[in-house]
Amino acid sequence: MAAPSALWGKVRSGGISTLAVMGMTKNTGKTVALNHLLACADADKVAVGVTSIGRDGEARDQVFQFPKPPVTVWPGMLVATARDTLSRAKVHTRPVCNTGLDSPMGEIVIVRAQEHGAMEIAGASRSTDLLALIAQMKTCGCDLVVLDGALGRSHHASPAVADAVVLATGAAIGGGIQDVIRKTRDRLGILGVAQAPEAIRNLCAPVFAMGGVGIWDGRGKCLYTAPISTLNAAPALMEHAQADIKTIAVSGAVGRKLWAALLVLADQKPGLAVVVNDGTRLFVDAAELVAFEKLGAQLLAYQGIRIAGVTVNPFTPQGGDFDAHVLLQAAKEAFPQYQVTDVVLENSIQPCGTE
Repeated sequence: MAAPSALWGKVRSGGISTLAVMGMTKNTGKTVALNHLLACADADKVAVGVTSIGRDGEARDQVFQFPKPPVTVWPGMLVATARDTLSRAKVHTRPVCNTGLDSPMGEIVIVRAQEHGAMEIAGASRSTDLLALIAQMKTCGCDLVVLDGALGRSHHASPAVADAVVLATGAAIGGGIQDVIRKTRDRLGILGVAQAPEAIRNLCAPVFAMGGVGIWDGRGKCLYTAPISTLNAAPALMEHAQADIKTIAVSGAVGRKLWAALLVLADQKPGLAVVVNDGTRLFVDAAELVAFEKLGAQLLAYQGIRIAGVTVNPFTPQGGDFDAHVLLQAAKEAFPQYQVTDVVLENSIQPCGTE
């Protein structure tokens, strides 16, 4: 590595022990960013482990069949992966422990890489299994666990799982540079929903402990709590539409039906505060968040997501590459609050693919 890594410096100085890496879409450079962080950890002598919430490291992606860069591990690194993937590893590994966690590709096991090279990784997909796996990896000696994401899934980025997130974006999103910037800003806006003040968090804590929904009036009096799923939350909330609602807590996913009910209530209740678990639970567009706030309402997170950095990739297998310097500068200007990096350009690492 020809130059110090600003992104790695941010991770190391931030007291992060579990880091999620996620991509805006396919081919935005997620695996390149992941490999960069693993290389930095090896160079810095940090005991690191890596796993995935889906499947990564295969020769071609499973959606578009474009060639993919492999996940590259280093000697001594711990890897949590399904047993069936080990026969395809390009490195020798040594068993560390069985986890008792099942996957479609066999039991997830923890192994130690004996050399530098490529591995296919398929880890736990359920949040409960992922938390158990992270705990086991730390028990095995990892100071940092890096979680690789999967297309269309972001639960590994939840602050209930990871201390911080690195978001990969780039030309593969489509459109021009400003389109990429806009779409990335929208995604960061959803992920980065601000954490609720302590008083509101204390008020809502029982709902997030038990699951379900809760409603409070302007004096902090509880009007309704129930451990119901968000599929049934909209009718329950609307039954209290005539009450003096000031705060609503929703512990599960927020989809279209529930969001429509929240918009109606926001229009009727000036100053309404809606608290969700975190930004990964929102399945709405950024424009809808803006519309919600224009009604005078607040959307808050019970646990705010910490963005450790944003990586940009000017290349796309579909054609239409950007000038790397122009994209990086545009992203830095657009997101001055984040550590924005092109890990290939800024650290003189030759790209091995674009996933």
